[in-house]
This record gives sequence, C-alpha cells and structure tokens, in this order.
Amino acid sequence: MKKLMWSFVFVLAFFLIPFTATHAASNDQQLMKEIKEIIKNTYVGTIDGNLEKATSISEIMEMLDPYSTYFTKQEFEDYMNSINLSTIGIGVIIEEHEDGIHILQVIEGSGAFEASIKAGDIIIAVNGESIIGRSTQETSSLLIGNEGTQVKVTIKHSNETTTTKTITRKKFTLPNVQSELLFGHVGYISLASFSEDGAQLVKKALIDLKQRGATSFILDLQNNGGGYVTTAEEMTGLFPSAKIAYLLEEAHASYTIPAVHQNTKFPKNTRILVNRYSASASEMLSASLKDQKAAILYGETTYGKGAMQGFYTLHDGSYLKLTVGKFTGPASQTIHEVGVKPNIQTTSAPIFQAHFDALKEQYPKYRKLSTAKSNATKEKVSVKIPAVLSSQIAKDHVQLVALGANEVSITAKVEGQTLVVTPAKSLVADQEYMLLIHANSKSQKGYYQHIKINQ
Repeated sequence: MKKLMWSFVFVLAFFLIPFTATHAASNDQQLMKEIKEIIKNTYVGTIDGNLEKATSISEIMEMLDPYSTYFTKQEFEDYMNSINLSTIGIGVIIEEHEDGIHILQVIEGSGAFEASIKAGDIIIAVNGESIIGRSTQETSSLLIGNEGTQVKVTIKHSNETTTTKTITRKKFTLPNVQSELLFGHVGYISLASFSEDGAQLVKKALIDLKQRGATSFILDLQNNGGGYVTTAEEMTGLFPSAKIAYLLEEAHASYTIPAVHQNTKFPKNTRILVNRYSASASEMLSASLKDQKAAILYGETTYGKGAMQGFYTLHDGSYLKLTVGKFTGPASQTIHEVGVKPNIQTTSAPIFQAHFDALKEQYPKYRKLSTAKSNATKEKVSVKIPAVLSSQIAKDHVQLVALGANEVSITAKVEGQTLVVTPAKSLVADQEYMLLIHANSKSQKGYYQHIKINQ
C-alpha cells in the first residue's frame, strides 16, 4: 500500500471556542480510510472501540480522546482564528454591567471604532432587543456574525443620552499582549494566547519596558489556553538558563526539544502568573521554566493538558486534529491530567504577591512590621511602629503601593507609636497594598508591610 503523506501543524490549545463539527463527509469511504490510517500510525492514546468497524467519522471521533476532532475547512479556519484572537464582530471588549454591557475597549479600525463608539459607553440593546441583565456571552452571540453584515446597537453614554447606531461587522484581532510599568520599575506583560506571533509581541513589550526603566518582570499566563508549540519554544528562549523547551513522547519515538535562542532575555527573577485555566502551551512554558529554575511561578495549579495535537490536511480540504504526543518539562514530571504546581501558591490574585516580592527584593535590608499590630480599612491604615522609629519618620518617607499597579496618594502622620496613613481616595476592598517606610539615612533601616483591607 502506498504510504500517504499528510501536512500538519502542531498546535497546543485548550478549547478556546465551541465547535459543532459537521460531518457531511461521513460516508466518504476514501476519507474514512485516510483518517483510520492516520490514527493507526500517529495517534497517542486509548482507542475506545473497534476502529476498523467504524462506519462514520463521528463514530471514529467518539473512540478517541476529547482533544481529537474532525473539522470542516471553515471550522478549521475559525479554530485557528480563535488561537490568533481573530473574529468577526463590531470590535469591542466588554464586561457585564448593571445597566447593560459595559464597553471596556474599542479596537482601532473596527466597525465600532468607525461608528465613534467609545470606551465607557454601555450597550443596552442589540437590534432593538434589550440586553440589560444578559451575560457577555449572550450579548457577544448577537454582536458577531458574517463579515460585511450590519447590526443595530443602542448605546447609553456617560451623559445619560442614548443613540442607536448601525455598525458593520468586520474581522478584527483582539490585543494578545498588554504591558504596563508598575511601581518600583516592575514590568508587567500579559499574554492571552500563544498566537503565531506571540513570542515576538512579548519580546517587543520586554524591550519597550526595559527602555522605560523596568528592572524586574511579571509575565501573566492566567486564562491562557495555549496555541502554537513553536511559540512556546520561542518563548522559552527568552529566559536565561532555559535551554530545553519540553520533552515529547510520540507513538514511536521520544525527543528533547530545545528552546529557540533569543538575543533578548527576561531577568532570572521573573515571576510567572498561572491559574487553573492556564493550559497546554502555557503549561509547557511554565513547566520548562520551573524545572530549569529560570523563573518563579505564582498562582494555582494549572489545567493539566499535557497532550499535543497535530492538524492533518485531508484530501477534500477538511482537517483531522489528532493527539500525537504527550509532553513534560525537562524534569519529566507528568503534566497531563495533573497540571503544573506553582512555586508559590496564592489564594488571592497572584499579581499581588508577585509584585510584593519583586518590591521586597529591592529592599533586602528592610524589616517586616508585624501584621498583628495593624488595622486597615478603606479610609485609613493604622500600623504600630517601633518606639525608636516614631521620632524618625518623615511624612515624605512613607509610601503606599497598590500591588499590581502604582503608588497611592496619601497623607501620613505619627500618633504616639502608631503610623496613620490616610489615602486621598478610598482604598479598594479586594485590592492588596504594600506599605513602605524609608529610612532617613543609610545608618537606619527601613520597614515594609503587606496590607489587606478589613472586610
């Protein structure tokens, strides 16, 4: 029998968008034969049934793991667009709001942008149908559609006026990488998906933040469902001492996959944020960095998808996504159905602890104040201080930092042995803070404290 050749691209991705596979070609015997041959030669996993006796594509897929799927040509295009964060709609990022759906961001060049929709506007109706009380998912389903079609959106503005605009749906790409310079010259970069250009976007953000003065970094992989394996290999190369991207077990061979060398590097003390929804390529990178002590992981144990899929182009233009291997980090610890455990597990947003540790690292000689001797409300922070310190504190030597953000404007005064810090604006209940008391001279020691607001 002539050996068939299939083109494929390795993809690591958690289910980013739902698909309903349309198996119009179920009775195509040539297609069935082609799929069965690929499975026998390359599938890694248990086949739950008699593959040879299967009479439809859907029956075959039911025998395989949940990550192996048949796609029509259009479904494949939609899937790859989801990894690259591309979709068709009006071009807004939204969140739920008591008055409707709040627009957080308008994508430049989108239909919403051309219709002069602004961040802060609230969508109250779509095509005349009220969406007040609806979820973002329900509203999104009304806003997306075929390219070039139109949708009527009723907007409530900040001045309480309302307008209805007809917006043309366009293909747009969501921002994959966002970056910010946090207090203390800490660079923050978030990566939403391991898109084809993901590593280059992160590298660009890294260079930009260094030019702005960043000396330490936080990379956020929370809720990142994965993407291209090549991007994970490139991302690993951005970290010093990370020479191996991952170990791969295929049906008939094992491989050690090297990281792709990069001429720009994160510092060794970079902190990585993960949670239970960090999956696939996120776990590949996290495990590699943890095993090689190239970064510090914060957050929750990750999702646990250590399986790699390949995409095979079939003769009719459709695609087979098939599990073709299992991967681990360099230490060979199982990831699939287990996840990657962070170095530092957190119960609140991991950026709080990561930013706190990054700042504490900058003040190695500072002492920690006792949290048992403090009281923090939205309106005032009171901290017991050592008697020797009470006469040495200058009001401009006290700083309150919103962790994961920047400095808070405050006034500070000493009342006996209590430092009273009053913020210009009320503090946020679910936010965490760091109090810094700087020394008046090099001969004195500074102090710090991790502040959590009393509920």
